[in-house]
Amino acid sequence: MSNNNDKKENFRDGNSKAPKRKRGKYGFNRKRKPRMYGALDLGTNNCRLLIARPIGQGFRVVASFSRIVRLGEGLAESGRLTDDAMDRTISALSICAEKLKSFDVVQSRNIATEACRRATNCDEFLAKVAQETHLNFEAISSGEEARLALKGCQSLLNATTSYALVFDIGGGSTEIVWSKHRPENNESDFANFEILDVLSLPLGVVTLAEECGSNEIDNDCYQKMVLDIAEQLPAFCERNNIKREIAADNVQMLGTSGTVTTLGAVHLGLDQYNRSLIDGLDLTFDELDNATRQLTNLDYQGRSEMPCIGDERAELVLPGCAILEAICQAWPVGRLRVADRGLREGMLLELMINDGVPVVGNPAANCGQNAEFRPAP
Repeated sequence: MSNNNDKKENFRDGNSKAPKRKRGKYGFNRKRKPRMYGALDLGTNNCRLLIARPIGQGFRVVASFSRIVRLGEGLAESGRLTDDAMDRTISALSICAEKLKSFDVVQSRNIATEACRRATNCDEFLAKVAQETHLNFEAISSGEEARLALKGCQSLLNATTSYALVFDIGGGSTEIVWSKHRPENNESDFANFEILDVLSLPLGVVTLAEECGSNEIDNDCYQKMVLDIAEQLPAFCERNNIKREIAADNVQMLGTSGTVTTLGAVHLGLDQYNRSLIDGLDLTFDELDNATRQLTNLDYQGRSEMPCIGDERAELVLPGCAILEAICQAWPVGRLRVADRGLREGMLLELMINDGVPVVGNPAANCGQNAEFRPAP
């Protein structure tokens, strides 16, 4: 689950070196050191780490790391993780291990998703990771992946709308969550949604891109991707009566993935990705369609030259757009809220809650700024 910084290696520390304690009149300041928590998500395409400390009802990220490792490269054809992909991934995970250690993280959770779920040599790979990095990973189910994504996005959902369609377009799979608001008497201003059903599709931006077999995705290939996704949605839709609830204006839609954050940046005409303008941004389906057409009308080179995309995302953004288009066609809610958060944030919240910290989630990063922000002409 991902933000737009996935296009290249991203590394950020808060205070990479702890400030020296100053000796006062009565000795050193013995202020209690804040507890740090870590969340590491190993996906089909990316390796992502967040380190955070609790603050208020949420948390503050003090360090993050993201690197494209393409762990699932060639998996669809062979059913196995390749040696090169495993080596790239372990190299990135070694950096993550050092960061977790340097920030004195008290608790962390390390998960692997679709690539490891599908690979016949997953156990062998995770054992090698543990041996070389001392990081213990769990290959989680698609249901657990969906649950964590919803947990991480809860605070962006509107409590006045009864149902929510939440989707996460990943590298190797797409999770779609049908959830319902659960009224509770608590002190939080945030909504509380419970999962009613989950649809996990073994199709993500990497798997679809590999099926196309070329950086240049023509209209025929694009429409085929849309159709392939669309054909897998009706049963999920019908058993949950989703269209009935949409017709009654009881449904909101939220997307968490590099695809939707990229389209948000394209819509706003950003020269540089800015999470504070994207996380919590509301886009109409017309605005999504216009941003998508800007990308589909360009060739690979043209997309790679666009701000916020670059070479590595230029290949993957169109498959993501095709998945999104199929979802929007199936469920015409009319508006999408963009989330630059997901799995890792869900893990962090759960770790803190289980440690007795009363957190519920962070508010939207844009804090309403986009009500006055206008996209570039």
